[in-house]
Amino acid sequence: MVKQSIFGRIAQLTKANINALLDSAEDPQKMLDQMVRDYTNNIAEAEQAVAQTIGNLRMLEEDHAEDLREAEEWGSKALAASNKADEFRSAGDTANADKFDNLAKVALGRQIQAESEAKAAEPQIAAQTEVVEKLKDGLNKMHEKLTELANKRDELNARQKSASAQLQVNDALKSFDVMDPTSEVSRFEEKVRREEAKVRGQQELAASSLDAQFNELEELGKQSELDARLAALKNKNA
Repeated sequence: MVKQSIFGRIAQLTKANINALLDSAEDPQKMLDQMVRDYTNNIAEAEQAVAQTIGNLRMLEEDHAEDLREAEEWGSKALAASNKADEFRSAGDTANADKFDNLAKVALGRQIQAESEAKAAEPQIAAQTEVVEKLKDGLNKMHEKLTELANKRDELNARQKSASAQLQVNDALKSFDVMDPTSEVSRFEEKVRREEAKVRGQQELAASSLDAQFNELEELGKQSELDARLAALKNKNA
């Protein structure tokens, strides 16, 4: 019951803190940091409760040990009184013998009472010892959870920073696409291609005109040869 009440209360407090953080979460990093702080505080509160429970157990153990010591001491006193009574009885002193026998009985009664108290405390000590062990185990698990939570916080913070950086890069790339200088280069390249095509057209046109001129010269040469042969023919006939 002690274990359940301590950790049940801590669990409810932790859940309430987490729910409150989730409801008001604006900055995930701050929220995770607060969760770690709250859980650390919860562990500290649990440690105080467990420490008190352990302290109560140690008191029970001390009382039990004291009862056992008293039982042993009263047993020793009873034995000493009984031995003394035997000495007086051997000496014929019945009165003192009876007196020390009565003292031995009183000591034995005290011994029985101390043994009874020690025995009555043993089940409670056993039960409390089991509770303490479970509480210690529960605290160890809470510390493990705290480490896990802190590691998860660090991981999520790193992932968030990475995601934010990637978003910035993506936004920058989008802006770069809108003002892409290569689009201007492409327009300039197209202009150069048109000018190159124009030069090729002019060259082709010039080449075509030159060929026509050479063809005309060739035709003139042929006509001159014909005229010369005709003149020569006429000369022969004259």
